[in-house]
Amino acid sequence: MKKITYFDVIVVGGGHAGAEAAAAAARMGAKTALITHSISKIGEMSCNPAIGGLGKGHLVREIDALDGIMGQSIDKSGIQFRMLNSSRGPAVRGPRAQADRKLYKNSIQKILFNQKNLSIIEETIEDLIIDKNKVCGVITHKLKKMHCRSLVLTTGTFLRGQIRIGKNSYPAGRLGDKSSINLAKKIESLKFSIGRLKTGTPPRIYKQSINFNDLEEQTPDKNPVPFSFINKFIHIPQISCFITHTNNKTHKIIKNNIHLSPMYSGQIMSMGARYCPSIEDKINKFSDKRSHQIFLEPEGLDNNIIYPNGISTSLPENIQENFIRSIKGLENAIIIKPGYAIEYDFVNPQELYHTLETKKIDNLFFAGQINGTTGYEEAAAQGIIAGINSALKLSNNRKFIIDRSDGYIGVLIDDLVTRGTNEPYRMFTSRAEFRLVLRADNADQRLTPLGIKTGCVSRFRENIFNYKINKLKKDFSMVKSKSISPNKLNKLGIPINHDGKKRSAFELLSFNN
Repeated sequence: MKKITYFDVIVVGGGHAGAEAAAAAARMGAKTALITHSISKIGEMSCNPAIGGLGKGHLVREIDALDGIMGQSIDKSGIQFRMLNSSRGPAVRGPRAQADRKLYKNSIQKILFNQKNLSIIEETIEDLIIDKNKVCGVITHKLKKMHCRSLVLTTGTFLRGQIRIGKNSYPAGRLGDKSSINLAKKIESLKFSIGRLKTGTPPRIYKQSINFNDLEEQTPDKNPVPFSFINKFIHIPQISCFITHTNNKTHKIIKNNIHLSPMYSGQIMSMGARYCPSIEDKINKFSDKRSHQIFLEPEGLDNNIIYPNGISTSLPENIQENFIRSIKGLENAIIIKPGYAIEYDFVNPQELYHTLETKKIDNLFFAGQINGTTGYEEAAAQGIIAGINSALKLSNNRKFIIDRSDGYIGVLIDDLVTRGTNEPYRMFTSRAEFRLVLRADNADQRLTPLGIKTGCVSRFRENIFNYKINKLKKDFSMVKSKSISPNKLNKLGIPINHDGKKRSAFELLSFNN
């Protein structure tokens, strides 16, 4: 049977941006292809095995409100759910979940494999087909042409990716994967403004080599709150993380060898994430700190790997082993994979419209780290917007743009395309001037109606949403219709002025007591 080589939408890359883009375009009826160099690595968590957090959790809820797949997948794979800032107001509470890497990836893949209108192809893209400033398709490493009407590039850290560990350096998109050199050259030849960014990851530690006995335990929430609005309960077993700290000995080892770090030897000149510094940066820039916190996070329920969150490093492997073994609980630690830094190309996001279509080339969309962001959630948020708009481009020139006042996704994209960035962009609640109304728990009420109107929300989710809204309306009407006098309120222990005015149950909600 002849293979299909023509698609409405082609998405290049199977990371978090690519998965959301492909799923969104296919949900909207576009004949879509997701092209990745390795089908088995679709949905891979390359760095920290966790989803959500402050600001980031809001993005996941908004992605879910548009029928995205990240929230559903973490609900099926989360092994430690915690609501951050739970003691503060609802606007700044951040849902977060530690993930089982294997379960998360499997969940993403299962959704994509069963998605109607979506073909998944294992190929490496080397070139783009451009005609009169309009993208028309891609060319694989086997010189096979695949044509499309819209193209979404979600290249992650693969564009001219370069891994560095001490003095060692080699091309790679991430540990164990080749970097994308020819595609990077093609993008550069199209006169896009290219920059270089850096990210890093800590060494992975063999679980059985850690002494957890004297470490602080961080337990999961007793009643975990799902990310997806279509889920009511979490059925995955919940487990603890543990906390330890660096110390003077750790700092001394790193200081004495910091010249061997590629960031301090002059090998790396690109900017890293300000809010996720390496342990070398922490010790150099915050020399007054006597210790730094490390979260020992399990990578799965039946996994023997621990992710030590807080000690990202690119020091030589022997130095990594030395400083890690100076830390409480890690005295006999066995490193399974070394930490490393990776540099990669990104495109100035000011060269994009708010739809994430490029200004230079029609029908070409960028999403994820190629736009200068960091984080799974930021990538997925861009992916779903690029996927929706790539599908909308097929039949008309309608655009799907979320305003800053309507969602964190709108804040993210507006910041990128209007201000640009020279460092990896991370979402925080403080970036949103309308954060008091952009709560994580009302993302569906804000965005699902827009998704229904646009056509990216399934009938199943639409029915669940409509049921919820109708119930809210009935409850709202009920609390406004019930009223009570000041005398009765005072008898109930609720002090109210004796002004003879009855107050509705709705009005009473505004009282602190």
